[in-house]
Amino acid sequence: MTATIALVDDDRNILTSVSIALQTEGFLTRVYSDGESALKALIENPPELAVLDIKMPKMDGLELLRRLREKSQIPVIFLTSKDDELDEALGLAMGADDYIAKPFSQRLLIARIRAILRRTETPVPVVEGAAPAEPAEALERGRLSMDPARHKVTWGGVNVTLTVTEFLILETLAQRPGIVKTRNQLMDAAYQDDIYVDDRTIDSHIKRVRRKFRQVDPEFDAIETLYGAGYRFSDE
Repeated sequence: MTATIALVDDDRNILTSVSIALQTEGFLTRVYSDGESALKALIENPPELAVLDIKMPKMDGLELLRRLREKSQIPVIFLTSKDDELDEALGLAMGADDYIAKPFSQRLLIARIRAILRRTETPVPVVEGAAPAEPAEALERGRLSMDPARHKVTWGGVNVTLTVTEFLILETLAQRPGIVKTRNQLMDAAYQDDIYVDDRTIDSHIKRVRRKFRQVDPEFDAIETLYGAGYRFSDE
């Protein structure tokens, strides 16, 4: 089955050019020119991933994501203006999986789409004859349980909903409790296509992961910050 990508942007040139590029790579696409028209379609007939512009008329990308997250956890990549650092941080805090600043390379966007879809059970276009990847084993660390095959996380038996990027970062930390992981190491784990992201992106993801676990357990402190070094997971 071919993955479907929804594109939501008020710039017709971007919709057309990105849609053609994705179709050339074997994806199906749906396009929407504003958040208001996209919302119902994304909920009732969800794609495998959505690419949302932040600044749009009628309903901007942030409001679209907020309302979408009430019903759906489909992966989302934001398109932002170059200087919209506040919007980027807010988008990540609301549950976006990633963001790309305009102007952007279509090759970069397609690489990030593939990277995110590979971390889910969503099928993506593959080269004929390629061997299927072996499913990762479940991980148990103290009160934490992670099942990569089902993209399921629990803390003390209670479900915690993480985006694919959050899941990869937490899994990397939990695989070796007590070992400090630098931001660069976490970037490599979460962005496996030689894609550059800056430090604040990893920091934003860590903050969101902590907040989600503290909604389940206000005393959650298993992810430790070592200033100037990175982060580590403690299962004590």
